[in-house]
Amino acid sequence: MSQDHGIVAPVRPGWKFWTIGVVALLWNAIGALDYVMTQTRNETYMSGYTPEQLEYFYGFPAWVVAAWAIAVWSAVLGSVLLLMRKRLAVPVFLVGFIAMVVTTIHNFLLSDGMRIMGGPGVLVFSAMIFLVALGLYLYSRSLANRGVLV
Repeated sequence: MSQDHGIVAPVRPGWKFWTIGVVALLWNAIGALDYVMTQTRNETYMSGYTPEQLEYFYGFPAWVVAAWAIAVWSAVLGSVLLLMRKRLAVPVFLVGFIAMVVTTIHNFLLSDGMRIMGGPGVLVFSAMIFLVALGLYLYSRSLANRGVLV
């Protein structure tokens, strides 16, 4: 006779979970690479930008750089935690999403980022980043609620 000690086995995820997790990690790793290359002013990486765009990137106030760092590294950490099936992924993705919104407010409302970076295309790409970040937060929250993340 076995006794129930109130311990519930976590739900085993399927292939969709692993696919989304790996793609999320790769997507967010690209964002981290962009952040590192921009912050280190990697000449080869930054060579495709105009002088005005470089001045824009290198002129970000410290609070924007900090928010950008939080957004990027939270997204990477959230992806790793997701793949480790840790519930902590949920608040980490939320922090990253909020930080990303802060940088977006700076880039499009408090500065002339859309004009400097090339018009509406950059807005579309930023919207895609927004949707992925929001989606990962909501997805991880759903997984935690279903017992996939522990």
